[in-house]
Amino acid sequence: MVFSDTSLNQGIVQQTRVMMRVDATQWPTARIVASANNYLDTITGYAIGADKQFQWDDTNHTALPIGTTNLVANQSDYSFLTDEQGNTIITLTRVELKDSNGAYRVLDLIDQSDVEEAIDTAQTTTGWPTCYDKIADNIIRLYPKPSTSVTAGLKFYFQRTPSYFAASDTTKQPGVPSLLHRGFVIAAAYDGALTLGLANAQALSVEMQREEAKMKRYFSDRNNDDKKIMRMKPINFQ
Repeated sequence: MVFSDTSLNQGIVQQTRVMMRVDATQWPTARIVASANNYLDTITGYAIGADKQFQWDDTNHTALPIGTTNLVANQSDYSFLTDEQGNTIITLTRVELKDSNGAYRVLDLIDQSDVEEAIDTAQTTTGWPTCYDKIADNIIRLYPKPSTSVTAGLKFYFQRTPSYFAASDTTKQPGVPSLLHRGFVIAAAYDGALTLGLANAQALSVEMQREEAKMKRYFSDRNNDDKKIMRMKPINFQ
C-alpha cells in the first residue's frame, strides 16, 4: 500500500480520511505522517523484541545494517549511534575484530558480572581484544584493551530505526510485510478520531486491537524454518 495515491484514492493518506470521514482540511497529511511513523516505531520495537534469532530491518533501507569503525590503540570504549545514512542504531547484534591477517573474527559477548576483578584492573593489560561488554544498547567495551590501531578494525552488526515517512511521499510503502499495511490506516484513523472526538473512535479502537494482534501473530510465527536448539558456548576471555 503506497503512502499517497490521489488518482485511485487507495493510499494510506486517502484511506485514513475515508475511514475518519474527514477531508484534508480537517485532518492534514502531516498528522497522518506522524501517526504512520509512530506505528512504524511500534512495529519495529515489537519485531526486534519478538525473536532475537531473526534480525529485523525495514526493507526501505538501501544499505545493509553492517558498519565498520577504526580500532584505536588504548581505547576500550566505542559507541555506535548512527549508521552511514544517519539512522539511529537501536541495538548491536554482533561485533567482529580484524586480525593481523586482515580477516574478521567474532568477539565473544560478556557481561560485567563475568569480570571477577575490578573493571579498571581488567583493563590494565593491552592486547588483541577477544570479548566485548555491551554497556548500553549501542556502546561496547573491549577486553583486553587494544594494543594497536587498525583501520576498519571493528565490524558491527545492528538493528536500527525504520525508514520514516515524509509529507511529500507518494509511492513509498511501509518497509514491513504487506499484510501489515492496513494497520497504518487504522492507526492513523484512530489517532485522528481520538483527537477530534469522532463518533467512530471506539470502533476504530477495536480495529486497532485486531491489527496489533495480527502483527504479534505474524512476528511470533515468521521463523518456522529455524529449529530451536540449546547450545553451550564457552567464553574465551584470555
